[in-house]
Amino acid sequence: MKLTVLADNNTIIDQYFLAEPALSFYIEDSGKKILFDAGYSDVFIKNAAKLGIDLKDLDFIIISHGHLDHTWGLKHLINLYKKSKYKRPKLVAHPAALMPKFYGKQEIGMTLPQKTLAEYFDIILVDEPFKLTKNITFSGTVPRVNNFETCNICGDTLPDDSSLIFKGKGGLTIITACAHAGIVNICEYAKKICRADKIENIIGGLHLLNPEKKQILETVKYLKKQKLQKLYPCHCVDLGSKIKLSAAAPPGELGSGTQIEFK
Repeated sequence: MKLTVLADNNTIIDQYFLAEPALSFYIEDSGKKILFDAGYSDVFIKNAAKLGIDLKDLDFIIISHGHLDHTWGLKHLINLYKKSKYKRPKLVAHPAALMPKFYGKQEIGMTLPQKTLAEYFDIILVDEPFKLTKNITFSGTVPRVNNFETCNICGDTLPDDSSLIFKGKGGLTIITACAHAGIVNICEYAKKICRADKIENIIGGLHLLNPEKKQILETVKYLKKQKLQKLYPCHCVDLGSKIKLSAAAPPGELGSGTQIEFK
């Protein structure tokens, strides 16, 4: 599996890609081309063009959850499709990802109606594990089972939060967007649905923004036990959390334009 970061909060020095407080990954596996989230604006499209990635030739578009920094870029992708021929991709999402979301009176969720999305994508709404390729599974709803992650102690029960799981030769690579469900919950569910005990890598947002002390301590404790090859925290992880997480596993640096291969 090859993963390319099309949009992240950060960029890497001397590579000159665009960044924004959002996330978008492009994934290739088993001949399939997958867009995992679409960021906030057209940044992911501009970065893809610079990398020579053709977003008009996608097999799947995956929506991890319905927040603006993962979905609002879809309107720019639709504008791209309006201008040229494209292969009609399947859009896979939890049903709740397409529902409106608000923070107070501010709209922070998907703004494109399902009717509009259906004009350009074949929509698959699923809340259970769903196979994308032989090796990659969409998690659907992740059970919240522990008593220390943010989702349990602060009411962050976003049901549509979903991740991707890549089953490689030596174990699992977990691909998250924001991990509202909690990375420990996600890892344990991934092991269950993929019938695997070993997690090799974690890459993506972990929603660790000034977390409760118990949460970060228990998360680090859990990740140490997994003996990861590498941990790539990005997007919604603050500096303090990244420093603490570096004690749990070898850290990997990410930014727009980064490309990584997992076997």
